[in-house]
Amino acid sequence: MLAGPAAFASDPDEPVRTFAEELGHGHTIAPGQNEHWQNGVWLGSFVVGGEQAWCVQFGLQSPDRDEEYEPAGELTDKWGNPLPEDVASMVSYMLLRHGETTSDDEAAAVAHLLHAATSTPGDTETGDMTEVAYDIGYHQAQLDEKHPEAAELVATIAADAERNRGPWTASMAAPAEPQTIGQADEWTIEVVGADGQGISGAPVSLNVTDAEVEGIAEDGTVTTPDDGSPLRLRVTPTGPAPSITGELVAPTAQPKVQRSVQDPEGTQRLVSTGGEETLTVAAAAGALAPQGEALVVKTDEQSKAGIAGASFRVTGPDGTPAMLADGTEFVGENGEPAVVTTTDDGTVAVPGLAAPQQISVTEVSPATGYEEAFDPAAAPSATGTVEAGRTLELALTNKANTPTVPVHIPAGDPVAPNGEVVDVRASGDETLSGALIGLGALALAGAAVGGGLAYRRELVSAGRRQ
Repeated sequence: MLAGPAAFASDPDEPVRTFAEELGHGHTIAPGQNEHWQNGVWLGSFVVGGEQAWCVQFGLQSPDRDEEYEPAGELTDKWGNPLPEDVASMVSYMLLRHGETTSDDEAAAVAHLLHAATSTPGDTETGDMTEVAYDIGYHQAQLDEKHPEAAELVATIAADAERNRGPWTASMAAPAEPQTIGQADEWTIEVVGADGQGISGAPVSLNVTDAEVEGIAEDGTVTTPDDGSPLRLRVTPTGPAPSITGELVAPTAQPKVQRSVQDPEGTQRLVSTGGEETLTVAAAAGALAPQGEALVVKTDEQSKAGIAGASFRVTGPDGTPAMLADGTEFVGENGEPAVVTTTDDGTVAVPGLAAPQQISVTEVSPATGYEEAFDPAAAPSATGTVEAGRTLELALTNKANTPTVPVHIPAGDPVAPNGEVVDVRASGDETLSGALIGLGALALAGAAVGGGLAYRRELVSAGRRQ
């Protein structure tokens, strides 16, 4: 690797062209691994065409800063052999995660790992630049001695790449049940690597509709947790159809390489992104308006026991239908405000009401045994406000009918002196008392007359016997 301007021609018949490399970030290892690199070897990135790039095919000519490159297929080792699948995917991940670094130590570690993956094994002492292999042990020792932080990063980056290598799969899940507008619930994003483990530190760019997401960055991204577990999002619907789509850049299984147009065989090849693909995730959920519940309670005025069978019309305070959480009116089959009827315990629940809203319940049909006190023109009613997540209790009482108990007289219906039948009630009154007195006097007179007749018959009978 050259480290400065030089005259270079790969073919004696070609004109000599001026060469000027532009180094990016990294460290120079001096002296190099053998006598051919006494001035040192650059372990780091290059700037080609204004972009940071990374070289493979150790030992060949470094790229000119204005070098023109073209796609050259999948990355192979220096001698054109396919890379093992796991090695190729690790290279992709390293470039995805560290390819834009501005740290000299990190850049040196990445360059070291790239050459170790693509330019070994082989002869590390030969002066034939097309055949020389990268001496992993020598360069690692040099980093240990002269750049210990870079040396530590070699192990860290390699372990990270092994765990998080591609290909990745990504998914997003929303709650199975509809949410409530204004109330947060959990959504999840999961990114999984080639070995089935969760990917840590993966940024996901989100596009959010009808919702707000807690913890989202100003640029609209969220990042998977450091332990690789699913990313849990707190999502609050702001409308009826919350949805989220997300995109993340993932490493491909095989990184792509570029070759020099001017000197494809004598100049190192470049990798910049490692081969990336964009993964898309999406999820959607329904969201209802905030809702609450009403509970109508009907009890006996005296006993406080629940009254079953009382019917109530549920409306807004102005008599229009109450609103349900799904935005529809609470009406019956006839399109009129719905009517509910109390059950055996004297209550009836009205769930799923939009909240907040004010509602009224008005009795339209009393229970059996409570008809006397019911006046349709002034029917019992109650009004209250339904609040989200709470139950509004509307309590009403009713007075039972007055019981009627007839008095039965064995001799038949009592008759007044004028011959009218008397209505005898359990409550009693003056008319009843006067009639009874008259009946008593009449009975006594009858008894006297009857007694006299009986006595006369007795005498006649006695005279005849004499």
